[in-house]
Amino acid sequence: MPVHSGRFLSTKTLAGAALALAVLVLAGALSACSPLTLVNVVSPGGTARSVATAAFGPDPRHVLSIYRPASGAGKAPVIVFFYGGNWVSGERDDYAFVGRSLAQRGFVVVIPDYRLYPQASYPDFLHDGARAVVWTERRIAAYGGDPKRLFVMGHSAGAYNAAMLALDPRWLREQGGSPGILRGWIGMAGPYNFLPVENETTRPVFHYPDTPADSQPVAHVTAGAPPALLIAARNDTTVNPERNTGMLAARMRSAGVPVREVYYDNVNHATLVATLSSTLRRLAPSLDAVEDFVRSDGGRRTVPAR
Repeated sequence: MPVHSGRFLSTKTLAGAALALAVLVLAGALSACSPLTLVNVVSPGGTARSVATAAFGPDPRHVLSIYRPASGAGKAPVIVFFYGGNWVSGERDDYAFVGRSLAQRGFVVVIPDYRLYPQASYPDFLHDGARAVVWTERRIAAYGGDPKRLFVMGHSAGAYNAAMLALDPRWLREQGGSPGILRGWIGMAGPYNFLPVENETTRPVFHYPDTPADSQPVAHVTAGAPPALLIAARNDTTVNPERNTGMLAARMRSAGVPVREVYYDNVNHATLVATLSSTLRRLAPSLDAVEDFVRSDGGRRTVPAR
């Protein structure tokens, strides 16, 4: 047993210290938009694994990774996850911990890259996201996924991408798909209502000061939208949860669309996504919330209590 200052340290104490250290390092890494190497290293995947990478379009950024449980009977629900990074940074491999954790819960997970600024700007990344979703719907059965139980999910800028694909039907239609292929969507700390654009990095991405009004997810809520699970950090100082998550949820309820809001303490904008990892999930039960939402088919049926 490790010894420090002449005293024995319990396993519980060591685990708590490791968790605290990981949170501190992770917060710094995320805020600096650095690769999430630490989370991937300290978050083992168990039996879940990446089974394939595939191109879903002509651009070098049109590549996705697929994760699935090591075993399982029948076809599994499918989650297409879009990472954040203010539309200027991000790599799918940085979010391997998301793919592994969700695959451990019995889902097939697709994590696509998409074009970033300055190569691309609004709405190029939505074209890319829609292309990845349509590719998934048409081909995921070969990887053990059920294309009839397809969800999109994202964190931060990725949650915006997921919201727009779920709420604005033109993007999937332009790729030859249908909005009806989605059973629901999950947003984590998403910017859904951010006009006028205040962030200096975001402004050129959305053509400020000529940002289109219809670039906002809140502008596309209709009664036919798929159910949503909206997760946010109560103390998020990057994306205001009341203006974004709260406003979108209110509009969805007014339209009669099922939506569940979940707000967590003890996390911030950066660390919220890390609670999906095996190491940091004790900070907030976001992984349980996602699993329940998907297994309930977007809240259409009851799932057994934990």
